[in-house]
Amino acid sequence: MKIPKLIVFDLDGTLAESKQPLTGEMASFVAQLLVKVPVAVISGGALPQFLKQVVTRLPHATNLSNLYLLPTSGAALYEYHSGTWKKVYEERLSEKDAHTIGAAMREAGEETGLIDFSESAWGERIEYRGGQVTLSALGQHAPIALKKAWDPDHTKRHALQGVIAAKLPEFLVSFGGATSIDVTKRGVDKAYGLRQLCERLHLHERDALYVGDELTPGGNDEAVFKTEAETRSVKDPAETKCLIESLLATA
Repeated sequence: MKIPKLIVFDLDGTLAESKQPLTGEMASFVAQLLVKVPVAVISGGALPQFLKQVVTRLPHATNLSNLYLLPTSGAALYEYHSGTWKKVYEERLSEKDAHTIGAAMREAGEETGLIDFSESAWGERIEYRGGQVTLSALGQHAPIALKKAWDPDHTKRHALQGVIAAKLPEFLVSFGGATSIDVTKRGVDKAYGLRQLCERLHLHERDALYVGDELTPGGNDEAVFKTEAETRSVKDPAETKCLIESLLATA
């Protein structure tokens, strides 16, 4: 396939395993892409997670000026200038909104019987990330194997999403990772982030390629279908690596 003018990657499950850093091989492939074309990474994590998983793994001479970071599912955009990451925008939730969202998440966990907040977890279950509040059923740092086993058919997340959405009609309630639900301002999702970046780069949406592992109805990449971007579904980072190899071969 012809290399697009912009490539946007989902992070967890696409470029790396959940909350894990890019492998050395993947980091090398991303760095090679950055020589040819602007690349963006979008995911539900906050900026520090992006820096840890992606940026610190890239080779020293990587062209970071061609890399764009879209944390909190597109609620924020960062670009690299003069040796630092600068915020372009952030659709930030107020602390009052974050408190309201957190309370609804706790109620949903209890009402569905899916989360017992009195039990210990692998890190925080509810995290305020500025533009997003995230509920992680097992905690932010649960082992990957447990995450994958918790809700393989999406039924638990659908139940939580439905109850939380009913309590928060003024917000957007979406799937996050394998055990998480994300809440942002209404209309702020991965499609929003992709559109904002295309506008920033003076590109048409159709000039962009979006790569994700959940480009399915109900999946956390589904919002991208609202744009005109080309999409490519992958099942895991190994498949993403093969796609990048094919793109580099045509560049």
